[in-house]
Amino acid sequence: MQKLLKKLKEKNLLMTHVVIGYPSLTETIKIITTMAESGVDIIELQMPFSDPIADGPVIMKANEIALKNGTTTKDCMKIMKDLSCIVKIPLLFMGYFNTIFNYGIEKFCKDAFKAGCQGLIIPDMPIEEEEQEKFYHYCEKYNLAPILVIAPSTPNDRLKKLAKFAKAFVYCVARKGVTGEKTDFQKDFQKYINNVKKYLKIPLAVGFGILEKKQVEFVHKHAQIAVVGSVLIKEYEKNKLMGIENLIKKLKK
Repeated sequence: MQKLLKKLKEKNLLMTHVVIGYPSLTETIKIITTMAESGVDIIELQMPFSDPIADGPVIMKANEIALKNGTTTKDCMKIMKDLSCIVKIPLLFMGYFNTIFNYGIEKFCKDAFKAGCQGLIIPDMPIEEEEQEKFYHYCEKYNLAPILVIAPSTPNDRLKKLAKFAKAFVYCVARKGVTGEKTDFQKDFQKYINNVKKYLKIPLAVGFGILEKKQVEFVHKHAQIAVVGSVLIKEYEKNKLMGIENLIKKLKK
């Protein structure tokens, strides 16, 4: 977690999203190294899953391709281990709890830590299950930051409860719905983010539907981290690695 905490001392960060195994494991490594070399600050590596409920059609399709390629959780661990030795920026795992449960919760956290992972974004892991699953306990034991996901619909009493579990930063969904659709930042967004800040005193990341530079700039007025995902997959499909490099440089400029 230390590499992540050190990075979070900086301002105006860009976090990107990659689906491991899309379009292949070999190409995943090239995509991640390209992102890191192009100036990305943090990368979330998604472990492919058959029912990625928070993801829109672009990332869902990438999950399907990765699974058709036979990508396993062990493959994801190897990618994490190999890349954490190459790139200097923090790498996170993103995925769904079923993947971790099937692997073994403690074993997953232990192996992720050994592989160099800095934190876990697991949107469907409710804090109410902690007594039984001990997910947050194992995150703490193995020095992994559990990155909690918050939506505009999250009530204040829940924000208060989540504050006890949140570490490093919190992922704020910019709007209701799934990833990939363009977000129209309205005045309600500022009210939403300001309300989250009342309860959570750690950095905020904002994602879902961030497609262009002006949206990144808007997010950075209110939060420390802007998250970009689906648009990078679309750019890769059109222009391969050069497209990813050019888009990141535009977003970071």
